[in-house]
Amino acid sequence: MRNELKHFINGEWVESTGSKTVDVINPATEEVIGRISDGTIEDLNKAVAAARAAFPSFSQTSKEERIDLLNRIADEYEKRKKDIVEVVTQELGAPITISEHTHYNMGLGHFRQAAKELESFDFTERRGSALIRKEPIGVSGLITPWNFPTNQTSTKLASAFAAGCTVVLKPSELTPFAAIILAEIFQAASLPKGVFNLVNGTGEVVGNGISSHPDIDFVSFTGSGAVGQKISENASKTIKKVALELGGKSPLVILDDYDMKEAAQIAISNVLFNTGQVCVAATRTLVPKSKHDEFIEAVKEILPTIPYGDPLNKGNIFGPLVSERQYNRVQEYIRKGIEEGATLVIGGPGKPEGLEKGYFVKPTVFTDVKNDMVIAQEEIFGPVMSIIAYDDIDQAIEIANDTVYGLAGYVVGKDKEKIEKVASSIRAGHITINNAPMELSAPFGGYKQSGVGREWGSYGIEEYLEVKSILGMPL
Repeated sequence: MRNELKHFINGEWVESTGSKTVDVINPATEEVIGRISDGTIEDLNKAVAAARAAFPSFSQTSKEERIDLLNRIADEYEKRKKDIVEVVTQELGAPITISEHTHYNMGLGHFRQAAKELESFDFTERRGSALIRKEPIGVSGLITPWNFPTNQTSTKLASAFAAGCTVVLKPSELTPFAAIILAEIFQAASLPKGVFNLVNGTGEVVGNGISSHPDIDFVSFTGSGAVGQKISENASKTIKKVALELGGKSPLVILDDYDMKEAAQIAISNVLFNTGQVCVAATRTLVPKSKHDEFIEAVKEILPTIPYGDPLNKGNIFGPLVSERQYNRVQEYIRKGIEEGATLVIGGPGKPEGLEKGYFVKPTVFTDVKNDMVIAQEEIFGPVMSIIAYDDIDQAIEIANDTVYGLAGYVVGKDKEKIEKVASSIRAGHITINNAPMELSAPFGGYKQSGVGREWGSYGIEEYLEVKSILGMPL
């Protein structure tokens, strides 16, 4: 049992001013694996005051000092690899190989990348007679999700530190322990007191407190659209800047010149990754009508061979959903798909045979899906694929863009001109062609209701900066 009942404020672990706690559940076993304090507004106020006091000195550190700090953090992060991998597997239910190769590595990668970006980042420039300065925005409130407890947290922290901002972090109460390890890493890396502050608790109290706090200058949030709207409303009262990375309903457009078995493998891997709990998951698979049956047969052949179950088994590709609430949500969408008249290809309601304990779901594929169906329009956040047939590329693009979201899109094909047409026409912020690897220096963020702002690389650093024009500055 992990009893992590203290908050990290001003460089020290301090008792909460409240007495309430939150249980943390292992989704693979449904057992309580630890507790955290349910933070109070008083706890938050202390954290904000510490960040506010630390800002004047930290904001004046040199670029070289912050590069050195980020590299020290990355070095200490590497020393905690075993702990990070184990805790992500326990609290999220991610298979241990995914925890190591994705969750751990992405968290590390953002700190290394931010240090690299700073080497060539210009905080000043001349435009005519004006000097343009990019200055740290101030105290930043970070609210991070449960589905990527290292990646989403590290990219925000790395960018904030690179920009010279101090922070208050509220991680998800479902997966809080990875953030606690990060606090220990920052201590080991000699991060100045007050630069990083961690307050655990619920969104209703700590999250709302951050987004409405008058002494917080900027809020960066990753999560659902509904919560993003609430954060924007809260922040508007003090006219603070907000960056939002919200939901998605990403299309995967398969061109007719691509091998359908290989396309099915890409589509399945994308939907099953992190048990489908990914905002960029390609849950709408757009297939040429002429290749539809061939694609379905490939899916039916490949999907049953994908191993899943106990996250501690290194051979498993995906594990349980994060919570009972998430399990019930995905079950409702599967039932809705059946009610709407979509054809169930594989999977369906209920738990997989032999996995009655834990929040496991059957990987599920629907075909004969119309783009106006609920399962094609709403973010399910589980391993559920909706296959939509299209006549030609223009119709595929129209279907791809027929959503309130615009976070990501995917294209698989061979013809360069067709690929370019589809990729440039999808109104989304992050497009992947033929299963290309991630690039942490490229900006990440969405169009439309998928959010505001960008993360990763130099674009992420820019979010934590204000721009000042100084006229008449002598050369």
